[in-house]
Amino acid sequence: MISHIAITLDGNRRWARKRGWPKILGHREGAKRIDDIAKYCLDHGVKYLSLYVFSIENFKRSLEEKSYLFDLLNEFAKQKLPLFLKHGIKIQFSGDRTLFPDKVKAACEMLERETASQTKLIINLLFCYGGQQEIVAAAKSCFDSIQRGELDPDALNVETFSQHLWSGQMPPPEIIVRTGGVKRLSNCLLFHAAYSELFFTDTLWPDFTEKDLDEIIEQYESIKRNFGK
Repeated sequence: MISHIAITLDGNRRWARKRGWPKILGHREGAKRIDDIAKYCLDHGVKYLSLYVFSIENFKRSLEEKSYLFDLLNEFAKQKLPLFLKHGIKIQFSGDRTLFPDKVKAACEMLERETASQTKLIINLLFCYGGQQEIVAAAKSCFDSIQRGELDPDALNVETFSQHLWSGQMPPPEIIVRTGGVKRLSNCLLFHAAYSELFFTDTLWPDFTEKDLDEIIEQYESIKRNFGK
């Protein structure tokens, strides 16, 4: 059974441009897809869903677009909390929390606090996130633990190192999907992706459906995973 699916939500702006709309409206349409994909995971027993929603590099975007995205996150938090509680969904954020904008920090903390006891599905939002930065932050955290005498250097291995990652105790994803036609990871879950199966689809994120995910899972289930054996 698949326990963890990760998706890079790419193509929102191109989806809007194809329709002659302001590109920021593509983000609003893309946000609507999260409900259906979360429901799919609940229906199919997927325990973890990681969504790459805002990278550290995305801070280079225009002030207007960033402001719209952060307002959308605030709206998302207020509107979706009752739904999360009803369906047993826990929300957590993985990323550099020192970079969380003030205008959304309270909303992020509220979602994590209010959904902390939910267990049916954990949605891990990669926000202010970068895979390389996560590894560096984990290395610094390990060093600090060693300096404080809390970690024996000889006990440092993949498992203990992974506990210092922003994503903490989550298992690595069996499947990493990127929508939008671009075939690269773009700094997404680099430590976790060692044995993940990678799927790239030309479908833009606002057009991505449960059927698309179903087809990807069918492909995954046909792959023989040897893990070096």
